[in-house]
Amino acid sequence: MSARILDGKETARAIRGELAGRVAAVRDRLGRPPGLTAVLVGDDPASGIYVKNKEKAAGAAGIAGEVRRLPGSTSEAELLDVVDALNADPKVDGILVQLPLPKGIDPDRVIDRILPAKDVDGFHPENVGLLAIGRPRFASCTPLGVVELLRRHGVEVRGARAVVLGRSNIVGKPMAMLLLQKGSVGDATVTVCHSASRDIPAIVREADLLVAAVGRPGFVRGDWIKPGAVVVDVGIHRREDGSLCGDVVFEEASEVASWITPVPGGVGPMTIAMLLSNTVAAAERAGGG
Repeated sequence: MSARILDGKETARAIRGELAGRVAAVRDRLGRPPGLTAVLVGDDPASGIYVKNKEKAAGAAGIAGEVRRLPGSTSEAELLDVVDALNADPKVDGILVQLPLPKGIDPDRVIDRILPAKDVDGFHPENVGLLAIGRPRFASCTPLGVVELLRRHGVEVRGARAVVLGRSNIVGKPMAMLLLQKGSVGDATVTVCHSASRDIPAIVREADLLVAAVGRPGFVRGDWIKPGAVVVDVGIHRREDGSLCGDVVFEEASEVASWITPVPGGVGPMTIAMLLSNTVAAAERAGGG
């Protein structure tokens, strides 16, 4: 068996194209495009690349994207003041503070300060709570991108045994909650594995759908995969030779799975596409759309 590719790059391109009409409608209603502001504190190279990609994608979609770049010496109080100003700015529909933050700044306090209606990253406790009870406003962009990628490729989630590797607040937990949602998005039976889980390979072998978000390169081997399973690899790591890999050994898993995401070109582009979609949705709500 050779797995078919869950192409996040092409799917994200299609989503961005579909957003054009919604962006135009927001512009007509509000007299301005949807507004997204990213806040970057310090000079972490990876964070800088992520924010630059988000800024570029926003501009291409007709969204007014701005990056507030703050020095690494910025205090927590100063960062909270920036967030407060963005909360009060009617031209800013979406706010994201790029993580990780420098030492001395509590990320929970910063995330909690963002207005839930502008929390397009889906990290605010209010938005997480709404997702948990099945009334989502904004969901975390990476898990949301995963379910959209599956939906658009016709992958049936309803009734499937799903295993999520990882329990982070950014990916693992919201991924599990989305897969549990009643309706077209989820209806899966979900198991979440973490560092204290016993015999992870045995659990993974029962999965019809595996979402790997454990943050360890090459952690999942091909003989862990149930024949015909769908494999979604959220991890991305740079090898010593400069090449990229995921949490799953792609060459092995692709010989067993029915569908698999590549790294890169799988989940990553979908994360940015969902950020743009969430921003447009925030602007639509602001305009009564």
